[in-house]
Amino acid sequence: MVEEESVRVVRCGGSELNFRRAVFSADSKYIFCVSGDFVKVHSTATEECVHILQGHRNLVTGIQLNPNNHLQLYSCSFDGTVKLWDYVDGILIKTFVVGLKLHALFTLPRAEDSVFVIINKEKPDVFQLVSVKLPKSSSQEIEAKELSFVLDYINQSPKCIAFGNEGEYVAAVRDFYLSVYFFKKKTTSRFTLSSSRNKKHAKNNFTCVACHPKEDCIATGHKDGKIRLWRNFDDDKKYTYTCLHWHHDMVMDLAFSVTGTSLLSGGRESVLVEWRDATEKNKEFLPRLGATIEHISVSPAGDLFCTSHSDNKIIVIHRNLEASAVIQGLVKDSNIFTGLMVDPRTKALVLNGKPGHLQFYSLQHDKQLYNLDIIQQEYINDSGLIQIELTKAAFGCYGNWLATVEQRQEKETELELQMKLWMYNKKTQGFVLNTKVNMPHEDHITALCFCNAEKFENPTLVTSSKDGHFKVWILTDDSDIYKKAVGWTCDFVGSYHKYQATNCCFSEDGSLLAVSFEEIVTIWDSETWELKCTFCQRAGKIRHLCFGRLTCSKYLLGATENGILCCWNLLSCALEWSAKLNVRVMEPDPNSENIAAISQSSVGSDLFVFKPSEPRPLYIQKNISREEVQWGVFVPRDVPESFTSEAYQWLNRSQFYFLTKSQTLLTFSTKSPEEKLTPTSKQLLAEESLPTTPFYFILGKHREQQDGKINEAFESELVQLPLTENIPAISELLHTPAHVLPSASFLCSKFVSSLLLSKETKSSEEIPEDVDMEEGKESDDSDEENDFTEKIQDTNNTDLGEDLLHQLSKSEEKELRKFRKVDYSWITVL
Repeated sequence: MVEEESVRVVRCGGSELNFRRAVFSADSKYIFCVSGDFVKVHSTATEECVHILQGHRNLVTGIQLNPNNHLQLYSCSFDGTVKLWDYVDGILIKTFVVGLKLHALFTLPRAEDSVFVIINKEKPDVFQLVSVKLPKSSSQEIEAKELSFVLDYINQSPKCIAFGNEGEYVAAVRDFYLSVYFFKKKTTSRFTLSSSRNKKHAKNNFTCVACHPKEDCIATGHKDGKIRLWRNFDDDKKYTYTCLHWHHDMVMDLAFSVTGTSLLSGGRESVLVEWRDATEKNKEFLPRLGATIEHISVSPAGDLFCTSHSDNKIIVIHRNLEASAVIQGLVKDSNIFTGLMVDPRTKALVLNGKPGHLQFYSLQHDKQLYNLDIIQQEYINDSGLIQIELTKAAFGCYGNWLATVEQRQEKETELELQMKLWMYNKKTQGFVLNTKVNMPHEDHITALCFCNAEKFENPTLVTSSKDGHFKVWILTDDSDIYKKAVGWTCDFVGSYHKYQATNCCFSEDGSLLAVSFEEIVTIWDSETWELKCTFCQRAGKIRHLCFGRLTCSKYLLGATENGILCCWNLLSCALEWSAKLNVRVMEPDPNSENIAAISQSSVGSDLFVFKPSEPRPLYIQKNISREEVQWGVFVPRDVPESFTSEAYQWLNRSQFYFLTKSQTLLTFSTKSPEEKLTPTSKQLLAEESLPTTPFYFILGKHREQQDGKINEAFESELVQLPLTENIPAISELLHTPAHVLPSASFLCSKFVSSLLLSKETKSSEEIPEDVDMEEGKESDDSDEENDFTEKIQDTNNTDLGEDLLHQLSKSEEKELRKFRKVDYSWITVL
């Protein structure tokens, strides 16, 4: 039974991986990236998430390797703490409480007991770079209040701060200013670019900065696409800079290679540019990376690069500019037109992805499964170009069919509309385009839905449009001579007094179709397509429409733009009840009668869960989000929960997910975030009652003893092994982190010795020394005796746990050997 207090609203994944630069481990085996309140550790070889470092209470804003221990990682957060992690085991080592909102984090090898952070002082737009001294203490949580000022009037983005020449100086850029602070001289030099509004200097703004690791050279990126290399900046009058120019739009990030021989740059062109020897002529390109490059990182070993992109992905790149791995998060599109859907086959969350695509996202593993290219055209990144947009999508027939709608409109009279129907191919395990319909309606399509009732053998799709019509599409035989081809065709067109059709949905059994025409709801017979009845409350234009399910299938719900929620009884054709509620999201649970409605208020968004049969809500939670909730969906659970409280039983069969305006994906968690996101490796820790052998301690589940009598019989005969938890060698081997253990050759002898039995553990049934002397006389039969003994042992092994064999004495064994010598061949003559 789950406790009521464990139900809470949590971020369930899909956080931004591109919020800050990714960081490589010293051996390039792992890559670290911030993800909301957590830090994720991915393998650069397999792309899999190895650990999730959790402990911050707010957004993580910076991560850096510990320069004095390459197996440790620092992180900072808006919660005002700096945390030190052992990323190999996923363990939090220390927490340093600074007490201020931390926007970025930097480390230097020469500053052993300090880190650098960006903080916000008094005014909201004034940021400072300060040094934080990390005191040494044995306690896990330490206050770090000793701050040293370094630079003022800087940008909060870590891309605008860089340390150069092994920590000799730090450079910061903001607007049209470049500031350089020299640690030894403790002086600051400032350089200014022209900010006049003429065309030549219109876009001189600094966007990012990078410093040469071994020389006095600073590279700055600008809004006009230029890269400037600054030298002799220790003198305010003798400084010089040279320009490199390839990017046609602003430079998003810069990074030097470990040796400093190459400079990497990226921007909105989705191309990684490598400037070798910092010259205009000697450059290499890695194009078609898919989205704007937000950040560039270089591994400490110099063998790998990585780029973070605006579509929430990280690409790991080899030194020869070949992409080797892609870590893809939930793509944050500018607009989610399709809403949230669930793929009936994979239980994946489906919504708009990168332009022209549907993304299938695994909620269980918090990673993208694949993209489905719907528009099938090359995307051109141009702000002035009107793109084709994927606006509607729906699954039907248990995932066998997918319907999509795409549109493009330059002027009011020039609407390009296309509907595509995709069939699932079991051989290729993907969707294949079956039918393409140009201009299925004369105006924008407002809704589409499939009839998923089991009794309907022929798939049916309904579309509604602003042109005042709804159309019924059915799958028909479009056969060639082989009678194997099928296609979709329009079977019926309906309308109601030339009103715009705004919503449509089928009842659970598929017998009725509800179509809303502005303020009026119409009910149609799905067999004859006859109009059965209409509902009109004049409460405003219908925004949402859905039927009840299971025992509440006789009800129809409608939410209006004027903030009225109506429930109609289809048997009596009358209004059952209504409530004043500004519903923005209304989703039925496919596995129960429950319906979730999210309303918008001046304070935030509120959740109401109810059954259509009664207006009293089962569950109410205020302020589930401070911002507007745009979409929601119920996802069926693989394993049902066991809530007994009536208020939480709506979470037993399905889990409710919702998406906010800023595209944050939230859910009602039945576990704490720590339990929900605990890495697999931590779940291998043994409990007190577990092991009796080392293999069981490491690998296994407990294998129950089979028969109590057998155990009692063997207790006195079998040698009892000591518990592994009492053996220091085994405890040391299993509990100590691998990277601090001595060599295996040193541990081997100690480990094996610990498994040997002492003389005190001899069995009480041991054979006495005065063995019968007759055994020596029968040396001729030694081979037969050995063979016979082996057979008995085999039998004992196979029947152990089923039937306890009688233990033979020496005299009985001798009698059996005598019988084996007797010739019984005369029996064959009979």
